[in-house]
Amino acid sequence: MATDLHSPLPKSATDLFGDPIEDSHPLWLNPSKFSAPEFDPESYISDLRTFVPFDTLRSELRSHLGALKHELVELINRDYVDFVSLSTKLVDVDAAVVRMRAPLLEIKEKILSFRASVEGSLSTLQSRLKQRAQANEARDVLELLLDTFHVVSKVEKLIKELPSVPADWSSGTVTSTEKGQLSNGISFQHAEKGTNIRETQSMLLERIASEMNRLKFYIVHAQNMPFIENMEKRIQNASLLLDTSLGHCFVDGLEHRDANAIYNCLRAYAAIDNTSSPENIFRSTVVAPFIQRVIPHGSSIVGGSSGDELEQDYERIKQYIEDDCKFLLEISSTENSGLHVFSFLANSILKEVLSAITKGKPGAFSPGRPTEFLKNYKSTLDFLGYMEGYCPSRSAVARFRAEAVYVEFIKQWNIGVYFSLRFQEIAGALDSALMTTSLIPIQNSSDQEYSKSCMLKQSISLMNCLRSCWRDDVLVLSCSDKFLRLFLQLLSRYSNWLSAGLNARKAGNTSANSGSEWAISAAADDFLYIIHDLRRLVEEVCGDYLEHVLGLLKSCSSEVLDLVKQSILQGGNSLQILQPLVINSIVETLVEKSVEDLRHLKGITATYRMTNKPLPVRHSPYVSGILRPLKAFLEGERAATYLTSELRKELLQGATYEITHRYYELAADLVSVARRTESSLQKIRLGAQRRAGASSDVSDHNVSDTDKICMQLFLDIQEYGRNLASLGIDAADIPAYRSLWQCVAPSERQNTISF
Repeated sequence: MATDLHSPLPKSATDLFGDPIEDSHPLWLNPSKFSAPEFDPESYISDLRTFVPFDTLRSELRSHLGALKHELVELINRDYVDFVSLSTKLVDVDAAVVRMRAPLLEIKEKILSFRASVEGSLSTLQSRLKQRAQANEARDVLELLLDTFHVVSKVEKLIKELPSVPADWSSGTVTSTEKGQLSNGISFQHAEKGTNIRETQSMLLERIASEMNRLKFYIVHAQNMPFIENMEKRIQNASLLLDTSLGHCFVDGLEHRDANAIYNCLRAYAAIDNTSSPENIFRSTVVAPFIQRVIPHGSSIVGGSSGDELEQDYERIKQYIEDDCKFLLEISSTENSGLHVFSFLANSILKEVLSAITKGKPGAFSPGRPTEFLKNYKSTLDFLGYMEGYCPSRSAVARFRAEAVYVEFIKQWNIGVYFSLRFQEIAGALDSALMTTSLIPIQNSSDQEYSKSCMLKQSISLMNCLRSCWRDDVLVLSCSDKFLRLFLQLLSRYSNWLSAGLNARKAGNTSANSGSEWAISAAADDFLYIIHDLRRLVEEVCGDYLEHVLGLLKSCSSEVLDLVKQSILQGGNSLQILQPLVINSIVETLVEKSVEDLRHLKGITATYRMTNKPLPVRHSPYVSGILRPLKAFLEGERAATYLTSELRKELLQGATYEITHRYYELAADLVSVARRTESSLQKIRLGAQRRAGASSDVSDHNVSDTDKICMQLFLDIQEYGRNLASLGIDAADIPAYRSLWQCVAPSERQNTISF
């Protein structure tokens, strides 16, 4: 037990004495992985380098190498006797090697012989397989050529089974009489007995078309072969006869509205991957005649502003489509028919309409007359929407919009130029209104549409321009982002015009701000119009105007509508924050007028300095005029009409506080100068008395000039306080008035403000 209790402590990993400890390696170094068959030293080190420094890794590996060498030395020392005696036990090794080499050489010769035999058999087998592959390839080519020959012969036979075609069909022409009758004398109109010849012919043509499609497949896989080249003329003739026969059968089916014949012909065209021919045939035979009647484009047609309107033309074209084209559009949109490859809407109808407008009414695309252009553009969008109604699915609508003629048709309407013209028109109107040198109140309430809301023509012009951005005869929904930006630019232009004018008025010159002359010449009453108009503009923009815009954009996502709403509200707020600036301008104007009466304060000093006037007993005459400009302004007709109670209170407080502050500055300066002068005069008198030998204890009990001046100011501010009270302002609530009271009031009345 004692031995167990006093056993030595385990050795540490850094023990310098004794054998190295096996568990001294860090956790990330696992030596057992070194002996694994799939061990890769480079990948192992690269993995460790991501979290182990290179120096540490190198140190640990060197430590492990030292441990291995030490272990090897120990093993040699432990079995040293066996290691040394190993060489003594190897006796007659050469003889044993010779005995073992003989059977091995014999086995090697047999293996080499067998290998040569196998290689010979393999070479023979590969040669036979190559010959077999060549034979199979030649057979496939031969079968392909035979199939091609059989298909060509079959096509020619089937073409011969058709009712014999007129000689000029091969050139693609047919007379009006021959359109309805085959050359063998059998008329389509007289084929009531038995199977309809037209339908039979279309079915046969569909079969021939499928064979021609098969023939094209063979030709693609047998290109540049003499046999195919020799048959090329026969193939071309068959293809030409098929196209001609299909064309005339399709035309005849259109004339008689034979749905089965048309359906079979379209399937035949789809089989030979020829979609342009039926589209062009339908365009030239059915669409072009009635489009020409609707929009003639002869040399005698003279376009004009009224002659370029498209609304009535589109209505007539819609009716024609309903009457003459609907049957084919329904056939081509038959479900699971494979006829979706045709685009009669785009490549037949829309292409002909675009061509007719371009030739007959090119002025319809001109944005030079914005009103007519927008009317035609909206009519066009309505017409395209009507055509999209014939698309059976959303994917069909997407394919219709992706057609080249659709894209080209949309490109004809240069909306960018249209917006530029509208921008110049709307922004130019506001800019012209803001370039006037004076504020222009409306003379008659019926002058403008928005005269009931605004009083200045500049403000009315802004509202008209804002409304114009979203009028039905101006707005293009695809450019709604641009019109929203124009709306914000108009508000910014008006705000800059107003703020620049107010800043120029405050600076007292217009040299640095051209267009701000109106603010210099404007009277205080004129700014009431601006306050009124700002309030009306904010109410309009954030009220009915906002609802109107959101109603127009109701099809947009909620995120877009939120951004639009925030933009418009921010624009209205940009006008609202101008109102305090206007009020400050009014206050500054009224304060300057009041200061003119306050300048009479200087006369008080001249009245009582070096005179024998007694103490004053009543206020000075100038006091009654201090608040007269403010009172006259507030009692004016415009203030009563356009100032709300809140604005009236704000303006009154701002003006009285500023006037009182200026009053205090002038009075405090006057009292300070008077007291300094009094002190200087007192020192001079004392000096004169000492030089004259007069008794210095003689005191003058008269009141000083400074006391008289302060008493006069005290009587004045009492009257001023009563005038403030008549306006509804408590003078004691004004900090400047309290300071003024402390400056001039007698010592016994310093703590109580009373009038």
